[in-house]
Amino acid sequence: MQPKGLICAGGEATRLGELTRVTNKHLLPVGSWPMIYYPLQQLQLAGITDVLLVTGKGHAGQMIDLLGDGRLAARGGADAVLELDLTYKVQTEPGGIAQVVGMARDFAAGAPLVVVLGDNVFERSQSEAIAAWAEDPVRARIFVKDVDDPENFGVVVYGEDGTVTDIVEKAGVVDTRYDSPPTSHAVVGLYCYPPDVFDVIARLEPSARGELEITDVNRHYAASGRLDAVEVEGWWEDAGKHWQHLADIGRLIEQTGANR
Repeated sequence: MQPKGLICAGGEATRLGELTRVTNKHLLPVGSWPMIYYPLQQLQLAGITDVLLVTGKGHAGQMIDLLGDGRLAARGGADAVLELDLTYKVQTEPGGIAQVVGMARDFAAGAPLVVVLGDNVFERSQSEAIAAWAEDPVRARIFVKDVDDPENFGVVVYGEDGTVTDIVEKAGVVDTRYDSPPTSHAVVGLYCYPPDVFDVIARLEPSARGELEITDVNRHYAASGRLDAVEVEGWWEDAGKHWQHLADIGRLIEQTGANR
């Protein structure tokens, strides 16, 4: 069955300060496009056209005004920017990424699911790795990037044979089983899940901060020997850090392009 796509585009984005007081951060400009265009294009390049976008209730109308039904032509031209079948849902209260994934159960209707965080931007679309997974989506697949500050991320733990055995979230602070990160392979905001992900989420317990954590979903698949980690091709950026970072990513896109 053809995978469906999910974009997680909620949250209050307090790290971006006054810029997100009256608008969703995913509508802010990154390069010449609104941020939300990049993950949508990424799914499209992977051959996924049936997409659910989950956003917060404060700015859902702005998102719909911009994206409509998912078919979008460039302003002043006939070239298509997006050619998707877009569905919307509203997350009324913050509940974690795993909660957002759980909201896609009816939408997925038994299909595997590719999840992209709306503030993640990639130099390369990772479409080959997604397509390879989609040929037999009985395992979960996450994407990782080698980072200089792994203590600020969820990182992968590998066994002696190179398989993924665990995920450690902010070692020494959130996950105190480890004093320091066991690897520097940070989990980025791109995930591929088999259809049983919704059963996994249904059994989750909220974390200490009262949310359903995507790390716990990934940890379940790791514990059952069904999680693969693929290293990201090209650069990867989280565009929700700081307003200056938005401009930095825009310049990076001008230099190399995005979703190539």
